[in-house]
Amino acid sequence: MTPSHLWWLSCYLYQMKLEWLARLLKGILFLIFHAILPYQAEIEKDIILQHYGLGIVVHPNVRIGHRVKLFQHVTLATETWIGSPYKIVLEDDVVVGAGAKIIGRGDQTLTIGKGAIVGANAVVTKDVLPGQTVVGVPAKPIKERVIS
Repeated sequence: MTPSHLWWLSCYLYQMKLEWLARLLKGILFLIFHAILPYQAEIEKDIILQHYGLGIVVHPNVRIGHRVKLFQHVTLATETWIGSPYKIVLEDDVVVGAGAKIIGRGDQTLTIGKGAIVGANAVVTKDVLPGQTVVGVPAKPIKERVIS
């Protein structure tokens, strides 16, 4: 069983009101992969954690779409409390490169659009349009793809 499946399972167990079991899986994921993968996040079953998700840190107020690929040492952080209406949203088919940081503000939702690519070590603090590729610190767009 991969870390992706274990994370999805912990989120599912949390939704099924089995928080103690979800919390146990979160602890196992941390011990083995040094990743903080919260069971309160909303993720799809087909998420891909490259390189076993090593060192990934995710805030609980995150919604991740289908076929999203996260590389090692990615951080998805927001300056808000668990359960806040403001989230980080990664739409379908997003790729987040190794070491990238996506940092949301506490008073608004930050969205990475469908098919967007966040380059390795980029720091994203603003929305990324669908199909855009962003790189750098702070992240700036370098090109857009046509998303059908």
